[in-house]
Amino acid sequence: MTGPRDDPGLGAIMSERRQLINLAYRLLGSLADAEDVVQETYTRWYAMSPAEQAAIESPGGWLTRVAGRICLDLLGSARARRERYVGEWIPEPLPDGSEWRSAGTAPDPADRVTLDESVNMAFLIVLEAMTPAERVAFVLHDVFRYPFPEVAEIVGRSPAACRQLATSARRRIAASRTPQTPAAKSAGLVRDFKAAWEAKDIGALVRLLDPDAVAIGDGGGLVSAELHPVSGGEQIARYFAALADRRSGMSLLERTVNGQPGLIAQEDGVTVTVIAFDIADDRIRHIWAVRNPEKLRPWLTD
Repeated sequence: MTGPRDDPGLGAIMSERRQLINLAYRLLGSLADAEDVVQETYTRWYAMSPAEQAAIESPGGWLTRVAGRICLDLLGSARARRERYVGEWIPEPLPDGSEWRSAGTAPDPADRVTLDESVNMAFLIVLEAMTPAERVAFVLHDVFRYPFPEVAEIVGRSPAACRQLATSARRRIAASRTPQTPAAKSAGLVRDFKAAWEAKDIGALVRLLDPDAVAIGDGGGLVSAELHPVSGGEQIARYFAALADRRSGMSLLERTVNGQPGLIAQEDGVTVTVIAFDIADDRIRHIWAVRNPEKLRPWLTD
């Protein structure tokens, strides 16, 4: 009997893994869920007989269709799950390749997500506001360049309807987009924020923050975090200064978060918070602080 280990096409099939992980993460905003989707996709592939597998003209296309449909189903039930989530829900933050960890084990390149504009936190937050069909159509077509006839097979609508979905999604992206800040400038502002936070300098923090800035924390009910967004530059500055008082043993490190300059907070050498920023017009407009330990697995150290 031939099994996966003996399958001469195993290399070609498994070479699709990274593409599937990248797709599923952008669709779901969760690396853990993306890994589950890819595992289920491969389970369905190997549940078929060799003859059924051989009859599939494009195994890569088949895997993408199956993964896309699983993601679409998960997105359909995600809103109900989010209603039960304790506090605010933020997409799972990712480190860059040099810092990647997976539960304390050696990193597998096939499990890494390619970091580009389509995974920065601000972009993922906009994707969260889309309907499941909008998100799938937009990500498949605009990010991964799948033609609308193929997108239609996954979404279960006509190519014309999928084109309209993607157009609607683009409008959402355009409405939220701000002028891009050069990476060096963003890194400098994040560095200044770190220094002001460590110094508990409320005035310096206020100057770095947009007056209408919003800070959101995600503890998932597992660790302490604000249950509601903190709005306003001065309110955020006072909140972070008070936080520095309460967590005197915390150390802050500059890191790349979803391809953008960010910070991590460590206690006793363990990463307990990952912070992403949205910067425009030389001011910090959004802060997303992820504390839910279930979302910090890639940040674990060996």
